[in-house]
Amino acid sequence: MRILLADDHALVRAGIRALIEEMEGATIVAEASNGREAVALAKAHSPDVVVMDISMTELNGIEATARIRTEAPGSRVLILSMHTTDDFVRRALKAGASGYLVKDSAPLELRMALDAVLRNEVYLSPRVSRGVVSGMVGRGADASESMLDALTPRQREVLQLIAEGKSTKEIAFALSLSAKTVETHRATLMERLDIHDIAGLVLFAVRHHLVSADRPDL
Repeated sequence: MRILLADDHALVRAGIRALIEEMEGATIVAEASNGREAVALAKAHSPDVVVMDISMTELNGIEATARIRTEAPGSRVLILSMHTTDDFVRRALKAGASGYLVKDSAPLELRMALDAVLRNEVYLSPRVSRGVVSGMVGRGADASESMLDALTPRQREVLQLIAEGKSTKEIAFALSLSAKTVETHRATLMERLDIHDIAGLVLFAVRHHLVSADRPDL
């Protein structure tokens, strides 16, 4: 079992690495500190499983999951996150994740989740599975969630970087785009979301968990 580990906290990665290295037949092939790096390393190493955090800078884990399922389709993604609300889980599964594990799970559950994902099964932590199933049966997406889904992956990527306080030049460099293209994306975001200032875009991104509300610069 070849595993790519993606989490923006070095100490968390070290702890997860220690757990995985105790598992027979499991090997960490690479580590990523943000979603963009995770996508690149998944393409380079073709791991069996990517263990992916959600709240990461530059490209969050859900958007990175969707990219990996397209660009490295042989790699499955197991989300390992502190978030337990239904919307996170639904978005992760919609992006192509094969499992969702909460970070306060018992170490044995990590092995169970990895084994299930390798068997092409979907694994959900007991803490989140009941709510997700009930939500899928009982209701559809609300209007604001539909607005987020209506954005393209590139638009969501630009929106996250705007919310992280990146300048037009910094976004252009990070995404290999021209500054004019970034400005066009920003204008399109404002039009589609009916938001007319950067503060409104940041608030929308926080409410939809593209960035964390506890970031010191927000």
